[in-house]
Amino acid sequence: MGKQATEMLKGTLEGIVLAILATRSAYGYEITTWLREQGFADIAEGTVYALLVRIEQKGLVDVEKVPSEKGPPRKVYTINAEGTEYLAEFWRTWGFLAERLEQLRTTTAEPTATSTDEGRGN
Repeated sequence: MGKQATEMLKGTLEGIVLAILATRSAYGYEITTWLREQGFADIAEGTVYALLVRIEQKGLVDVEKVPSEKGPPRKVYTINAEGTEYLAEFWRTWGFLAERLEQLRTTTAEPTATSTDEGRGN
């Protein structure tokens, strides 16, 4: 993934993680694994854990410590009502931006090589 894609992903990762949690409760490693399976191979585990701390501090998820067979208890995250509202707003914003970007892309399509060469006597 290039630098531009990485920057765009940073801006949307919170919504992506909440969308995952809207389908099921999960702990950090599960979320990271799922993201990598979906093609987000460059996402570092630390990025996901830092994001989980932020969304917990914002009150968008409920956290339960669940005993683990290996090591300390795991923190399992579940989206709550505030997180569901935040996610709905994320999807509205995403839809708005996607429509505008598609509109912009189709009205400002890059000229083809043929059209740029016309009139130059080539």
